[in-house]
Amino acid sequence: MNFDGLFHDHLLKGHTQELSVAFNIDALRVDLGGTAGNIAYNLALLGQKPKIHAVAGNDFDNYKKALEEKGIETTGIKIVEEKTAQAFINTDKKNNQITAFYAGALNKADSHPLDLTEKSLVIISPNQKEAMMAYADYCRTNNHAFIFDPGQAMGLFSAEELEKAAKGAHVLTLNEYEWELWQKQIAIGRTLGLTKNIIVTQGENGAILINEKEEVYAAYKVEKVEDPTGSGDAFRAGLMHGLLQGKSLQEAIPLANAVASFCVEKHGTQNHSFTEDEVIERLSH
Repeated sequence: MNFDGLFHDHLLKGHTQELSVAFNIDALRVDLGGTAGNIAYNLALLGQKPKIHAVAGNDFDNYKKALEEKGIETTGIKIVEEKTAQAFINTDKKNNQITAFYAGALNKADSHPLDLTEKSLVIISPNQKEAMMAYADYCRTNNHAFIFDPGQAMGLFSAEELEKAAKGAHVLTLNEYEWELWQKQIAIGRTLGLTKNIIVTQGENGAILINEKEEVYAAYKVEKVEDPTGSGDAFRAGLMHGLLQGKSLQEAIPLANAVASFCVEKHGTQNHSFTEDEVIERLSH
């Protein structure tokens, strides 16, 4: 949903405890999405063969077909008698967002343990908390490199649980807001004792890599941002692609920024397209 105004113009200071606000939206679309689908979609565009491990509902057939047409493996998706998770996202004209999320089938994610037959690079993105923690345990036990990406699920975790889930991750990925929330619970020094690399995405300002030092990587500047939704997932796909190619994080982050730039040029999270040559072209600028 697109709102042709600013949210803060409709929020009365000092009255948020008695909030009752209606936003008249000027555009409404139904798009395929979700972190797993979005990341896999971008990986497929990059020529990878991603496999999704997730739980979906009994309304998933059309989405499953769309994923398979892109070359995405869906055998790791468990179907349950529930509706597939849905996000209702309202974006104002400065790209601020208010999201309502219905978990649905996601609530049964812990009934679907991770089981990989070959060494893999795994990204653990927002899901049911218990499932995310179990996936991290599985990766550590079975020596699979993993990226921990708590995203919108951060509020479900205690500080102790976040530490347990992030321990041993090759990379911790967060956006600016999530990084602020993280640091309120876990100090940066303590975090770097759990994972050696932290990547903080900053939207149009690119991304920061934090390890022994901090390095800033500028975003690719697009002429017009149509919709920021899904750009973080596109970034993570680009990051994974770079790592799978044997690139360092310093090399993979500019690639990830370039991939994300294609996403923000289109409305929706899986409506953009690109070739690997087009990504390389943007990297040269």
